[in-house]
Amino acid sequence: MSDRPKILTSRREFIAAAAATGFATSATANAKSHADRTEHRSGSAAQTFVLVHGAWHGGWCWRDVRSQLEAQGHRVFTPTLTGLAERAHLLSADIGLDTHIKDITSLIDYYDLKDIVLVGHSYGGMVITGVTDAMKDRISEIIYLDAALPKNGETMITQGPERSPEIIEQTRKALAGLAPDGIAMATFPPEFLGIPKDHPSYDWVAGKLTPHPLKTWLDPISFENGGSHGLKRSYIHCTNPVLPNSNFPYHAAKVQVDPSWTYHALATGHDAMVTAPDELIRILAA
Repeated sequence: MSDRPKILTSRREFIAAAAATGFATSATANAKSHADRTEHRSGSAAQTFVLVHGAWHGGWCWRDVRSQLEAQGHRVFTPTLTGLAERAHLLSADIGLDTHIKDITSLIDYYDLKDIVLVGHSYGGMVITGVTDAMKDRISEIIYLDAALPKNGETMITQGPERSPEIIEQTRKALAGLAPDGIAMATFPPEFLGIPKDHPSYDWVAGKLTPHPLKTWLDPISFENGGSHGLKRSYIHCTNPVLPNSNFPYHAAKVQVDPSWTYHALATGHDAMVTAPDELIRILAA
């Protein structure tokens, strides 16, 4: 996406030249024909997707999903959050939830994106909820993929079923144990994420995971516009296997009985974009 300004400049030059040669009308017709073919190929009108990864991941994890969605004619953005993957050199103790929300709102502003299908995986549910609260008029649909679903004032470790202060403090100490430097939580092996050791992408994932900024899990989210309430919303729960010690089954049970939500179950592990990209794409592009 970094070369978009050059592409736009060359298009302007092309249009000017086309007008001078009388080619503009046929070029416009060809463009419309291409759009018609794209819509027919994808089975639906082209959409704009912003896919937000979870903890320890990066934009890389959407590789297979992105390529197939783009092949269907959709526009797809897979940003990496600050401090992770190819942006790991920016890791610091100051990176919080608001940093990651700003990463996505800035992308949306920079590319002037509208009518977005906003997707968040795992911890990414915290991020997309904050993005939606800030830019609700830009979002057409929000999709939580086995993801956190916070209420106003909750953190990554308090969202979900109500727990005693003692349990929450135990969780906080456990996270601190994962981040002895006080900055970032160490990575987990891919099998924890539901990727079997014999999966062809196991080594690829293992080599890409990077420590995750601790502060992002401790910062409370703050709503000014009701979060994702009022939008078209879907929740996708990964059920085979369920991510251990997560709150995602709790969220799945809640949304199944809420008529304002659409619910899907995927019989795959937590990293569905890796282990079941075809099935996930069918849901996203439906």
